[in-house]
Amino acid sequence: MQKVFEELTVAFRKNSGLLDEEQYQKIVDEHTTLFEDSDIIFILLQASGYPISQDGDKYLLNTYFTPSTNQRYCIIDIETNGSKPDTSQVIEIGAVIVENGKIIDEFETFVKCAFLPEYISRITGIEPTDLVDVPSRKEALIALRHFMGDAIFVAHNADFDYGFLNASFDRFGLGHIGNPKLCTIELAKRTFESERYGLAYLIETLNIETATHHRAFSDAICALRVMEKSMEMLPKYVRSTDELLRFAVSSRKDRRIQKESL
Repeated sequence: MQKVFEELTVAFRKNSGLLDEEQYQKIVDEHTTLFEDSDIIFILLQASGYPISQDGDKYLLNTYFTPSTNQRYCIIDIETNGSKPDTSQVIEIGAVIVENGKIIDEFETFVKCAFLPEYISRITGIEPTDLVDVPSRKEALIALRHFMGDAIFVAHNADFDYGFLNASFDRFGLGHIGNPKLCTIELAKRTFESERYGLAYLIETLNIETATHHRAFSDAICALRVMEKSMEMLPKYVRSTDELLRFAVSSRKDRRIQKESL
């Protein structure tokens, strides 16, 4: 499904956020083999969090038409008992849903785990007893899947959280994450000057109030504050959510061309 997400997004962007039935079907046929029914693929895309909708015989990429200020974002942070998802697992998840610039929902849970290295306890303050009578990995991941919906997946150093969770979802047969990804480090680098962009450094330099660094929910809130700072500094040509996503991974040359075209 990951290839379908990528190819559809490229096609949508080439066609002003709209695909007709023939264009959509061609991509689905090229990159899926398990299901021949395009309606089933459409349902799976939506269930995975990919922001697609249908209007008559047209398919829409919702982020192309949604102003970035009105978009629904899910700001996420995870704590794990190791760095590699094939040998480690999530031990804590914290997340908030933001829409129209306001927090509208919160998610926080420990995840059952039988092995917690001492150095992880020292970093996070999480103890083995915290991870006993709590949701299993599958239960926690299913709950997170429902919580995210089709919101934009936002995290500080998003590649790690996104990749780790994607691998975890796959392990339990929950499919790929289809939610578009936004990294607050990359966004910050393109919107304001800082000596460093690690979360701990930005917490200090931006005077972000935080309960405990290296705890999932607290760090998710801090990532949100970094995102809010960046959103205040966006150039005027970044209006839609799709423009925001592209801006966050844009090169200096791309940004210069956009600025000169205004």
